[in-house]
Amino acid sequence: MKKYLEQMKKIDLIKSISLQDIELYLAEGSWKVSQYEKNNIVHFVGEACSKLEIIIFGEVVIERIDESGNLMTITEFFSGDILGGNLMFSKKPYYPMTVTAKKSTLILEIDKEHLFQLFSTNHEFLKNYLEYVADNTVILGNRIKHYVNRTIRESVISYLNYEHKKQNTNIIKINMTKKALAERIGVQRTSLSRELAKMRDDGLIKFDSKFIEIIDTSLLNQSEPMSQ
Repeated sequence: MKKYLEQMKKIDLIKSISLQDIELYLAEGSWKVSQYEKNNIVHFVGEACSKLEIIIFGEVVIERIDESGNLMTITEFFSGDILGGNLMFSKKPYYPMTVTAKKSTLILEIDKEHLFQLFSTNHEFLKNYLEYVADNTVILGNRIKHYVNRTIRESVISYLNYEHKKQNTNIIKINMTKKALAERIGVQRTSLSRELAKMRDDGLIKFDSKFIEIIDTSLLNQSEPMSQ
């Protein structure tokens, strides 16, 4: 565990806590570290949220299945991100969606009672915590709104806008399978393939298994790019 202590100290929320205190909290059990392998479920839908969780390394996603059976990835969390930050203080502190590890992930767990103690004794920790929760509540709300009542084409255009800005090119490299891309956008693989073919026939894009080329540049900034 000692090899992870320095990595913990790099996380913004934990910076205000000394290495000595971190070691003490881990030893006494008020802090705990859990390992999740790729595709392990971190939390099931309806599971009670009773602790704060901070990702030390790895990646987890929040997913839901819509009425048509499509798996939709709502958002991703990476090193330094928090799970359950505001949910645990809700009157109904239950995870509304499945939380899954997308790769090998190490998560620091802080029990609720100890979290209250940190709030009382470490005001810098409290300040950083409130800033994170406030910022990410807005971001997650916006992400969910992006997926609601959006057509498949609008979702594809949003994805292309984001990747265009990220990769700085009209030829977007696809670093995932068609199935994974469909899950990220929130549609079935067959529906995505059909829409891409329609967009190609309309002269908007060209594509193969590894790239999507934006032909009609009016697509850019046509739809607000999806938040990642």
